[in-house]
Amino acid sequence: MSLYVMKFGGSSVGDIERMKRVAGRIAAKQDEGHRCVVVVSAMGDTTDELIDQAKQLNEQLPAREMDMLLSTGEQISVSLLSIALQGIGRNAVSYTGWQAGFRTDDTHGRARINEIVPRRVLEALEREQIVIVAGFQGMTLDGEITTLGRGGSDTTAVALAAAIKADACEIYTDVDGIYSTDPRIVKTARKLSSISYDEMLELAHLGAAVLHPRAVEYAKRHQVKLVVRSSFNHNEGTVVKEEASMEQGVVVSGIAYDKNVARISILGVPDVPGVLAQVFGRLAAESIDVDIIVQSGVQDQQADFSFTVALDELQRAKDVIEQLHAELPYREVTSEDNLVKISIVGAGMISHPGVAAQMFEVISGQGVSIKMVSTSEIKVSCVVDSGNLQNLIQVLHTAYNLDTAEQVFVGGPQDRR
Repeated sequence: MSLYVMKFGGSSVGDIERMKRVAGRIAAKQDEGHRCVVVVSAMGDTTDELIDQAKQLNEQLPAREMDMLLSTGEQISVSLLSIALQGIGRNAVSYTGWQAGFRTDDTHGRARINEIVPRRVLEALEREQIVIVAGFQGMTLDGEITTLGRGGSDTTAVALAAAIKADACEIYTDVDGIYSTDPRIVKTARKLSSISYDEMLELAHLGAAVLHPRAVEYAKRHQVKLVVRSSFNHNEGTVVKEEASMEQGVVVSGIAYDKNVARISILGVPDVPGVLAQVFGRLAAESIDVDIIVQSGVQDQQADFSFTVALDELQRAKDVIEQLHAELPYREVTSEDNLVKISIVGAGMISHPGVAAQMFEVISGQGVSIKMVSTSEIKVSCVVDSGNLQNLIQVLHTAYNLDTAEQVFVGGPQDRR
C-alpha cells in the first residue's frame, strides 16, 4: 500500500461544507488502497481573526503567548476533520504537532524543525487509522509550544513525508497546479505538468505563492516527491521533482513577481575597505534581509550604492542606516517604494545565451526603465516601477513562448500556511 501525506490549506477547510468535502477526498484516497496522513491548516481566516483579537488587548504582541494562541487554529481543524471522517465511518485520529513528534528550536513565531520523532503517527498507521496532524506547530525540548511561521503547514507536510518515507506529499490548495505565471494577470498562463525543485525554489523565493520556499528546500534535501493540486476539482496537478522534462523551445518555465519591494540608496559613501561589511552587517544584526545590491562607480573617493529590502522593512532599514551616520559619514540616503521585482525562471537558461538580453529588450520596448538587475544560473530579476507590472508580465509571457489556449483559472487567494 502506498503512503501519502495530504496537506489541505485554510481555504480548503474554510467552513463545514468544505471540511466535509475534504473528508470525502481523503476517504476516496483510502478507498484507492492508500494509507493517508493528512496535514491541515487553520480554517479560513481563523489566524487573522485571532491576531486581531490579540491586538485589541495588546498592540505589543508577546511572541510566546501568540504561539500559544495561534496554534489553537490548527487544533480546531484537525479535531473537526477527524470528527468528519469518523462521521462517515472512517477510523481517524487527530494529533497536534508535538504529539506527532515535531521538535523545534525556541524561536517563537518562526521556529525551525530540529527533528521529527513520528512514533505515534507510525503506530496509528499500523492500526490502519487515517492520521490527521496539525500543521504550522511544534514544541521545544523544554515543552514550549512554537509555530513555524509563514508557510508552516507546507513545511510540516513535507518534513513529515520525509520522516515517514511517504511515497508522495500532495499539497491541496485553491489552485490546480503551478502555472507559468499568475493566471489572474495572464489568462493564457499554462499549467505545468512538472517543474524541478530548483526552478520551484526560485519561483517561491521570487513571489510565487503556491508553495513556501522552506517546504521546497526540505523536499529537495530529502527528495520528497511533491504534487500541487486543487482541493476543489480532480484535475491532474503539477509534480515538483529533481529533474523536470523541458518542452522543446521553452527556455523559461515561469514568471514571478514581488510587490513587496523597496530600494534604498546611500550616496556619497567613503570609498574605503569595510564600508559594505559595516552597512550590511548592521542590517543583518537587526534581522533585515537584503536582496539586490548594486554599487556604482567611484568619483572623488566616494561611491554610491543601492539595495532592496522588503517594503514592510523599509522604515526599519532606514532607521538602521540613520543610526550609522555618525560612524559612516555618507552624503545622503534616498528610498523608493513604488516598485515591483519581475523575474523569469528556467533551467533551460543555463544552455541558452541571450535570455537576459531578450528580457531587457522586451522591457525597454515597453518604454520602461530597469532600476536594478539580479541574475543566477536559472533566473533573471529586474526591478521596475510597479505601474508597469501587468503589461510587462503579459509581454514577457508571450516573448518566452509561454502562452497557451485560454483557460479558466479556478481559485482565489492562494494558501500560505
